[in-house]
Amino acid sequence: MLSEGRFRGLQAGLIVLSVALALISLCLGQYRLSLHEVVQRLLQPNAIDDIARQVVWTVRLPRLTMAFLAGAALGLSGATLQGVFRNPLVDPHIIGVTSGSAFGGTLAILLGLGPLLMMGSTFTFGLAALGLVYLIATLQGRESTLVLILSGIILSGFFAALVSLMQYLADTEEVLPNIVFWLLGSFATANWQKVGIIALPVLTASLLLFCLRWRINLLSLDDKDARALGVAVKPLRRTVLICCALLVAAQVAVSGSIAWVGLVIPHLARLLVGADHRRLLPTAFWLGGCFMMVVDDLARTLTSAEIPIGIITALLGAPVFTFLLIYSNRRSHH
Repeated sequence: MLSEGRFRGLQAGLIVLSVALALISLCLGQYRLSLHEVVQRLLQPNAIDDIARQVVWTVRLPRLTMAFLAGAALGLSGATLQGVFRNPLVDPHIIGVTSGSAFGGTLAILLGLGPLLMMGSTFTFGLAALGLVYLIATLQGRESTLVLILSGIILSGFFAALVSLMQYLADTEEVLPNIVFWLLGSFATANWQKVGIIALPVLTASLLLFCLRWRINLLSLDDKDARALGVAVKPLRRTVLICCALLVAAQVAVSGSIAWVGLVIPHLARLLVGADHRRLLPTAFWLGGCFMMVVDDLARTLTSAEIPIGIITALLGAPVFTFLLIYSNRRSHH
């Protein structure tokens, strides 16, 4: 168990790591910049109006901010959902929001809607998916974690089929490649407007989850035990799931569907700080943001053409998750 001093030191270290990664990321890309040039353009944005300033402020900084917020949102929602559902294999896909958002996005691309309407459609269908999960649970007359998980799996399958239908109906010359590339995830279209769109729901939901983090510890108990401690289980669980849905829908709206992050990052955070959500949630937030910045750097720099984010997260996520499982299993036996 980490002492309070060591935990604060770890948090400070993660914040410093985030800033360092951000500065390094601003240097990387097809147009290489030195660290001195980047820092100069950041501290004195109006001093020199050249290509370097345009690259830093218009291209890389919004992209970097968006990548950090997307990773932080997935890490935080994954850690929260694993606690709420008392299952370490749960990730943000389990509540149906990811596939609902994916359908909203593919429908918008098929209809040829503009970027703002497309993000609105993605966000709306993501939140609608969570509403349908609760509707199915209500029709069953129970709202247990098992019923919610099963409802989420049903809706994920249903929306995945609708996404496939959209791809089948799409024009193979232009529309289908756009849908496929969007579904694989990318920050290539980042701008300050999109940063604003993801920042508001992510920061609001994150702040609310941080405020509720000690209560999420009680949600990870059995429902009867939580009620005995004076917790209103259903309203609290609903609030937490709505926050997670906001995080996931906001991420999918700006950057497409990105897998593995919400599964791997909470496990890494748990190895560092344990299962207490008061420490786990902030750690997962910073780790998720750092991880996504590294993934985006790889996507931009490995080849001349950009690699979709979803491919890299899967290639990195699967072996990292395997390592974490083996490591945590060995540690628990010692």
